[in-house]
Amino acid sequence: MGKIIITGASGNFGNAAARQLLEHVPAEDLILLSRTPEKLAEFDQLGAQVRRADFDDPASLAAATEGGESMLLISTLRVGTRVQQHQNAVDAAVANGVRHIVYTSIIAGGEADHPSIEQHDHYATEQLIQRSGAEWTHLRDSLYAEAVATAMAIPALQAGSKPDNAADGKVAIVSRDDCVASAVGVLTQEGHGNRAYDITGPELISIPEAVAMISEMAGKPIELIPVDDEGMYQYFDTLGVPRRASDIVPDGPIPWASEGMVTFGQSIREGYFAVRSDDVERITGRPPRSLRSVLEQYQGAWPQ
Repeated sequence: MGKIIITGASGNFGNAAARQLLEHVPAEDLILLSRTPEKLAEFDQLGAQVRRADFDDPASLAAATEGGESMLLISTLRVGTRVQQHQNAVDAAVANGVRHIVYTSIIAGGEADHPSIEQHDHYATEQLIQRSGAEWTHLRDSLYAEAVATAMAIPALQAGSKPDNAADGKVAIVSRDDCVASAVGVLTQEGHGNRAYDITGPELISIPEAVAMISEMAGKPIELIPVDDEGMYQYFDTLGVPRRASDIVPDGPIPWASEGMVTFGQSIREGYFAVRSDDVERITGRPPRSLRSVLEQYQGAWPQ
């Protein structure tokens, strides 16, 4: 199988993937990359190779990807400006002989005509990986249930209302746990080269239905306020969120831009996320978690 590189290994996804991989491979077969390698001290002590890597510094990536056979490329957070970061990582990995790149993409990541700013990044990255000469696997993840259970649920319960521009568009909301398990499966099994998988939850549900589930479980009313895309931008304006990725203040309090969220809602409304598959179960051998099970997991953090 060879050594496995994980980019962004100190983040939520990368850290969870590293932990799961330790159940399948020896620690010395893991190469864990991070801008803050000190956060990975426990893996270093177990025998994994922990290396500093900065996606904006190709020289650091050239050294960090040496000796790897496969790489889990976890998409960076800089929506709108991250394709060059991904290109830097792919170029360095391929130059060092990495033969298989597994990428965390998004539902409909292979469609050229798509309204979501986030998807534009993923589409461009899928294309550059396919041109790289390495084998590829695209894991097209749906909307994270954990984001619904926290970033969506908590402000909605605090305010008693939630503006939304996704209308009745459906999405098979998926647990990050299942996304991680699918990535680990692809990295540790044969036969996944040059394939794309739709990593989804078990049921298609609309955002209003998800909000109603949160309200029912919390025993608190949430008024869903349908708005158009401009109304959604104005809502994020009141929270101090920059509209464009280029307006993000480096190391500022809000590391994301509302254009990603607004166009994400638009793409749900227009049907781009209405995809449900059995790929999670086929890769992991178990059915994906339901949205309700993830909401129950985080319910203790909701405002009373």
